[in-house]
Amino acid sequence: MAYAEALKPFILGDTLPGDVKQVSELVKTKLTAQGLEVVGAYSPFAGAMVICATNNELKTAAAKAFNGGFGAAQRVAVTDVKGKIQVSYVNPAYIGTAYGLGKLEGVSAKMKAALGAVKSFGSENGIEEERLKPGQYRYAMFMPYFKDVDILKEHPDYKSAVDTVEKNLAAGLGGTKKVYRIDLPGKEISVFGVAIPKGDGVDKGNKDTDKEIIDIVDYQDLKHTAYLPYELMVDGGRVIALRARYRIALNFPDTKMAGDHGFTKIMTAPWGIQVALEAIAGFKRDL
Repeated sequence: MAYAEALKPFILGDTLPGDVKQVSELVKTKLTAQGLEVVGAYSPFAGAMVICATNNELKTAAAKAFNGGFGAAQRVAVTDVKGKIQVSYVNPAYIGTAYGLGKLEGVSAKMKAALGAVKSFGSENGIEEERLKPGQYRYAMFMPYFKDVDILKEHPDYKSAVDTVEKNLAAGLGGTKKVYRIDLPGKEISVFGVAIPKGDGVDKGNKDTDKEIIDIVDYQDLKHTAYLPYELMVDGGRVIALRARYRIALNFPDTKMAGDHGFTKIMTAPWGIQVALEAIAGFKRDL
């Protein structure tokens, strides 16, 4: 009897010499050498850098799949963990399966050639491939599926939607910052990587910034820094985003609901993220 493959969210890369800045530059060079285009990078908190890249395989797969644009960027993290530099990246097979892009074998091969693949991590036992697919995976009862996106704002057409997002990101609305933009081939679809260094400012009790969320749920030795940044997608005139409760749980699938590092400690985060992304999309909410 054949057993389904269990997939884990992240892959630990090789140890590279230097500090965060030096290793980040080396990572960019190695990605470029494998034919990946580095589209953006940012530091979500001190001692960390996230680098985002794409290539034709990723963009083509994303263009073919329903809401596939959310997986158009490959995320790589360089994190200083107690003085040791950790290089990690999103497992292409995991995110590709979850978002309906397929296993992305070519991307996996290029990432391994560029940065190594010491081990996969992020879930003790992993999630079986069949359970991870769109319409199958959700963290718990009443939690969202991949298809349950937030429609942040509807515009008359693609151009006005993209122009609004670009303008509002440039202005830093919602406490946000633009990391990258990827346009999908043959489609009126653009995906934006969005950092939330400051948050929406709606409620001082909100734990919605990149650092606040990571500080609580990313407590184990191997870091999930490549969970960041968030994606916002313009599809025609619609501006949409994955629901934060789905996206956070997908990247931290073993996290308990309660406890010091549980989801109850960041209960305000999905709301704060949504409000921040709505501001970029041009939706003015009465708060």
